[in-house]
Amino acid sequence: MSGVGARLRSIPTWQVTLFVALVALGFLIAAQLRSETPRVEYTSQERTPLIQTALSLQSEQKALQAQILDLRDRITTAETSSEGSDALVKQLNDALFQARLAAGLTALEGNGLVIQLQDAPQAAQAAGGEDLLVTGLDVRTVVEELWLAGAEAVAVNDERVVATTAILDIGGSLLVNSAYLAPPYQVKAVGPADMSAQLASSASWISFVASRAGPNGIQVSIAQPADLVVPAYAGTVTIRYAQPPASPAPSANP
Repeated sequence: MSGVGARLRSIPTWQVTLFVALVALGFLIAAQLRSETPRVEYTSQERTPLIQTALSLQSEQKALQAQILDLRDRITTAETSSEGSDALVKQLNDALFQARLAAGLTALEGNGLVIQLQDAPQAAQAAGGEDLLVTGLDVRTVVEELWLAGAEAVAVNDERVVATTAILDIGGSLLVNSAYLAPPYQVKAVGPADMSAQLASSASWISFVASRAGPNGIQVSIAQPADLVVPAYAGTVTIRYAQPPASPAPSANP
């Protein structure tokens, strides 16, 4: 027993200290590994996941819209198949067509303009660069300017703009007719041949381009294809929560 004690006393102090330090370090590493849990990185500045989600939803919505349009075409075929020579039937069919046209339920083809709005190239790198992003207000302004220029039908990324359409900002995307749209945004319009000239001469349009599409602003580009088709509205046509006002009760006094 005394021999073991003598051997222990013969070990240098620095070796004992090193041994104890290594044992303590081993315990710390083992504890750290046991407590390590998967980490999820979050960022409030990243727009890519939201845009990818918007694109996925937009693809699903387009497939559903195609089915709706196909069903409406079948209804139209069934309605027109009963047309006869009777003047009243023709008048009703004409009135129905005009109503569909006014409600945006019929695609229109003709002279057109395509205005594309895109975020500024430096928007992704600029901190707090909200002014460099295309907003719902920008898209609404373009739609209004096209109406003023004589447009007969307008669509945003193939979403037909009708009387009940709302264009809202949702994160880094837009909500149009309950459809999520991702940038860039293409605003299509069909109208008279001089629609482009009417737009170019509009003081409010010139002011919009100057304020939002300057050297450091969003990108605005215009195309004038020879022939353009604005698709039909594929959303719901049922107005909820609306009802006619109640008629006033007749007075009891004569």
